[in-house]
Amino acid sequence: MALWFVFAMMTAVAVFAVLWPLGRSVKAQRDGSEAAVYKDQLAEVDRDAAVGLIGSSEAAAAKVEIGRRLLASAETERATPTTARPGPRRAVAVLALIGLPVLAAAVYLPLGSPTQPDEPLFARAKAPPNSQPLENLVAQVEAHLEKNPTDGRGWTVLAPVLAKTGRFADAARAYRNSITYAGDTADRRADLGEVLTSAAGGVVTADAKTEFERAVALNPDDAKARYFLGLAAEQDGRPKDAATMWRAMLEKAPADAPWRPMLQAELARVDGTAQPATPESVAAAMQNMSEADRAAMIQGMVGKLAARLKQNGDDVDGWLRLVRAYMVLGDTEKARNAQTEARQAVAGKPERLKQLNDGLRSLGLDG
Repeated sequence: MALWFVFAMMTAVAVFAVLWPLGRSVKAQRDGSEAAVYKDQLAEVDRDAAVGLIGSSEAAAAKVEIGRRLLASAETERATPTTARPGPRRAVAVLALIGLPVLAAAVYLPLGSPTQPDEPLFARAKAPPNSQPLENLVAQVEAHLEKNPTDGRGWTVLAPVLAKTGRFADAARAYRNSITYAGDTADRRADLGEVLTSAAGGVVTADAKTEFERAVALNPDDAKARYFLGLAAEQDGRPKDAATMWRAMLEKAPADAPWRPMLQAELARVDGTAQPATPESVAAAMQNMSEADRAAMIQGMVGKLAARLKQNGDDVDGWLRLVRAYMVLGDTEKARNAQTEARQAVAGKPERLKQLNDGLRSLGLDG
């Protein structure tokens, strides 16, 4: 309200500045005219003659001269209109009184927002360029897609965000809609298979494997799809087939491929024919990956470890790595389940059970 009061006062001052010259009377202007000066001079001559400052003959001569000038100025004033016509002056006054506020409103309303609350300058300067939480942005996109379900670009943008936030089922639906409305590509098929695998805890399900096979059919060199097909072969109990697939990938991969160190380590694990990558090389490779690829690689490695331990439960170190990985990922439920499965796997082997319990205690768990 204070701001509007200031604007009103400024408008009033502007209108007054326009109306003031128009409201001054002609009489006020004539009060300082030449005739008035001569009348004052006649009165002054009479006062001087009365007190004896000038003689009577001098006074008479001065009056004659002043009278002559007074008559000449009176003729000039009669030739000039004594009053201005009130019509134009009144029109200008009304135009200034009403036109200025109307003009101001006409300029402001299309550009301004009279109902918008004010925002301090400090708050505007400190506000981040995008202060909305990710959940709100996702909700806005989802609301848009509910009204525009055939927006293929929208589904393409939304799908990886849902996968990143752990909403794998929704991400799978988004990828399917992206394929339907934006086109069938190897990348989209591979991404769909990846979220299906993540939803299954790292296990390549039949549906996920189908998507990876479709991706390879569209692009035989799709690295993600070929890697997960090798993982599916290992999980099916065919480590030699997995090694064959991964070895072929390494032979065709560029020397600077970010996933090469990780794949070398996987190949060494399944058949021992290649030197495992050093931890430094794996860390460097992960640094070059995007956040989504890095998270997918970690999930894939944890899923592969879990699948291997189900086939070979005697690996106590493997169980401890799996429990530690789940703890790092913040999945306490899976860590607890892995702890239970590990004890069941080595229940008949006292030495391994003791090793397992000691390792769990070192992790801060109840051994």
